[in-house]
Amino acid sequence: MHGWIIIDKPVGPGSTQIVSAVKRALKTGGYGKYKVGHGGTLDPLASGVLPVALGEATKLSGRMLDADKAYDFTIGFGTETDTLDAEGKAVATSDERPTRTALEAVLARFTGPIEQVPPAYSALKVDGERAYDRARAGESFEMKTRAVTIHRLVVVAVAATGEGDALAEATLSCSVSKGTYIRSLARDIARALGSVGHVTMLRRTKAGPFTLAPAISLDKLDELAKARQLEKARLPLTAGLDDIPALPVTPDQARALREGRKVIGIAAPTGLNLAIDGDMPVALVEAEDQEIRVVRGFNLMSREDI
Repeated sequence: MHGWIIIDKPVGPGSTQIVSAVKRALKTGGYGKYKVGHGGTLDPLASGVLPVALGEATKLSGRMLDADKAYDFTIGFGTETDTLDAEGKAVATSDERPTRTALEAVLARFTGPIEQVPPAYSALKVDGERAYDRARAGESFEMKTRAVTIHRLVVVAVAATGEGDALAEATLSCSVSKGTYIRSLARDIARALGSVGHVTMLRRTKAGPFTLAPAISLDKLDELAKARQLEKARLPLTAGLDDIPALPVTPDQARALREGRKVIGIAAPTGLNLAIDGDMPVALVEAEDQEIRVVRGFNLMSREDI
């Protein structure tokens, strides 16, 4: 059971609760103990793709955190909340409502490399403390801007107020770099339109290479666990490495890499590669000048492991 289970997280539970649910499923199915971790936090009010790593795949969880993500989100215009989502209390209101034409025209300002200020209610640390802890305590503090990249940002649906072309809300789809806060993006778009707003719906549609296509619900997870058929939902460890070139190695070279030794004399693309012995993942390696060194080794020794 080394690999990935992609959960379609519902609104409500946090990411750590989903990890706990997968651990319980492994226990229910009699699969034994494996390390379990998630590949990128989703807020309780968000739904969608949550990659859960099992066993040796947990060594790749960090790569998921660094990967691009895709989201669908809805901006409700007229009210900004302290949390920038539907959970918070109103801190600003506006009677201004944008039109779809105005909304689409302003999106170019938020596409490409941009600077954004993260929400005060976030897990970022400010002077050694979580921002959300300080915010909940009523403290005033400044969040530093950060550079992020919005690769794609389009309007997919709107809802009118019933007064002319004015919009009550709009749903957008985006693809973004790591570290992007959709709640901040929604806030800034609304402000740029002369209004205010907050996120009323947030759904992650992609995390790194993982989409909603293989994702299963928590009910399906429980059903497969009770039937001892979790293998049907498990993706291989290598599914998280689709963007990494494979580098075939011999059994002797594989042994050396498993022992953490450098291997010299292998022609490989410069940069990160996935060393494989037959169809067995051996290690993530860094290649340079026909020398490869281990970045992250995998303790997989048989077909049953993958």
